[in-house]
Amino acid sequence: MKMFDTRCLHTLNSLFMACLALAGLLGLAGCASSTDVSSASAGRPDIVTASDEPESRKRARIRLELAVGYFEQGQTTVALDELKQSLAADPNFSEAYNLRGLVYMRLNDLRLAEESFQKAMVLDPRNANVLHNYGWLQCQQSKYPEAVQTFTRALANPQYGERAKTWMVQGLCQIRAGQRVEAEASLVHAYELDAGNPIVGYNLSNLLFQRGEFIRAQFYVRRINNSQLANAESLWLGIKVEQRLGNRESMEQLASQLKKRFPQSSEQAAYERGAFNE
Repeated sequence: MKMFDTRCLHTLNSLFMACLALAGLLGLAGCASSTDVSSASAGRPDIVTASDEPESRKRARIRLELAVGYFEQGQTTVALDELKQSLAADPNFSEAYNLRGLVYMRLNDLRLAEESFQKAMVLDPRNANVLHNYGWLQCQQSKYPEAVQTFTRALANPQYGERAKTWMVQGLCQIRAGQRVEAEASLVHAYELDAGNPIVGYNLSNLLFQRGEFIRAQFYVRRINNSQLANAESLWLGIKVEQRLGNRESMEQLASQLKKRFPQSSEQAAYERGAFNE
């Protein structure tokens, strides 16, 4: 599954929210258990593998994998139906509740989304993917301190392999909360782990631009605009950065790309009226 696409660069629209939710599905299906690898040596139950997974869980997992596919294709209600069958086969399947939470977020039923994530956390308290998704839900509800606490719990799991994703989402949540210094620190963490992520690069550059650190902003936005991930927003930000630095030739090159590739965009209209300070 493709984790990001260029449409995700706009952090305030529904396309970005959809892309972000899909990111939470990485590793959802196909993991036999989230039990800690060191659990056996610590005297706790060992990891559940395919050979000792009960038939009920296998049936539930097959339904979950179907639900993931439908969710990725935008067939939300079909995904929800598959999840109902998954949970009918195994009512204690935390990953099915996790995806159900994402489904209800897409349907804008935040109450049922919260119930689903909380159920998943009761069944599997250390599942960092669930914590990541629940933290983003809390951010949608403007529960910013609680969201950061939840992200922190996800990042504290030493087996968590998607730290860049959670640092990024925490940074975006902190931007929403007006915590720009904290947001920059989170996005820098994300960038260190995933320098090719255009969402991280764009938002980090935009924060620096707004603070007047134009050289640093130039570094991040140029990496996007020199790649195939450039879009109208990143080109417009690049234009404004180069304009502030007095680099007229670079500014005009970016403006030429903007006009050629996105002639009907609001960014092109802003450039034509010289709205560099908007």
